[in-house]
Amino acid sequence: MNTNTLINHMLGTKYPLIQGGMANIATGEFAAAVSNSGALGLIGAGGMNVEILRENIRKCRELTDKPFGVNLMLMNPQAEEMAHLLVEEGVKIVTTGAGNPGKYMEMWKQAGMTVIPVVSSVALAKRMEREGADMVIAEGTESGGHVGEMTTMTLVPQVADAVQIPVIAAGGIADGRQLAAAFVLGASGAQLGTCLLVSEECPIHDNYKQAVIKAKDNGTIVTGRISGTPVRILKNKMAREYVRREKEGADVMELEKFTLGSLRRAVFDGDTVTGSLMAGQTSGQLHEIRPLKEIFETMWRQAKEGLTPLDTPNGVRPQVEKC
Repeated sequence: MNTNTLINHMLGTKYPLIQGGMANIATGEFAAAVSNSGALGLIGAGGMNVEILRENIRKCRELTDKPFGVNLMLMNPQAEEMAHLLVEEGVKIVTTGAGNPGKYMEMWKQAGMTVIPVVSSVALAKRMEREGADMVIAEGTESGGHVGEMTTMTLVPQVADAVQIPVIAAGGIADGRQLAAAFVLGASGAQLGTCLLVSEECPIHDNYKQAVIKAKDNGTIVTGRISGTPVRILKNKMAREYVRREKEGADVMELEKFTLGSLRRAVFDGDTVTGSLMAGQTSGQLHEIRPLKEIFETMWRQAKEGLTPLDTPNGVRPQVEKC
């Protein structure tokens, strides 16, 4: 069984692709649409409370008979309650971010859950493997939202060399060429975020989608890098003012005035001036709104075509499952 087939088998998907758990965006409806289109849909618990998460899990289950999962942001004040809720609701796949899920691992594994932490370093990847993770998502700084420092190009092969469990690449993957590159680097699949913002099914405001489409190659900026909470977003008035004040030494309280409620303003109100338009560096290569099914099919076809003439350094051509 090649690694792509293994991921499909473990996740129950047509493609070895996972949707990112984008806060305020990855609703139960959106996760169901992703799963119905052949990838693994995730409900993003970030921005939710326990009861809203429960509602979204049940809504997703109503809308798809395909596997889906939940992304649990461990910095959420209700993370512990949510961790138990996943077991109560019979969720079978969980991805985690912004922390170490070790304290929940035994409970989740006893419930038969597949656990997939997001990692930004080799050390964390190795620790997650020791604690029982089924695979890890190695996320590079090219991604939107909260980011680390290492690029996908450098992080993925080092993580793939360091662990025995499958590695999912994330950050800077928006078409088949980049997916093929991830396979060559040692990944068994990919997590997608920014390229799904411009899907027909994505629930964000159309202003947000148009801002992603209009973005140039250098159209993103990282806020919070000085304070140690780096977040990649599209450049706009809020982003530029935040970075200017941050460099001038503004304190945390002042900087929070820029970001308080800014993601919700972008997602729901379409505020592209003072809203936080979280998006990755692939924004500059996205030019149209398409159905999820078309995005996945096109990416998979391009990846297979891109790998045809390639050999990996050890002389073995990456194996890509025929769907």
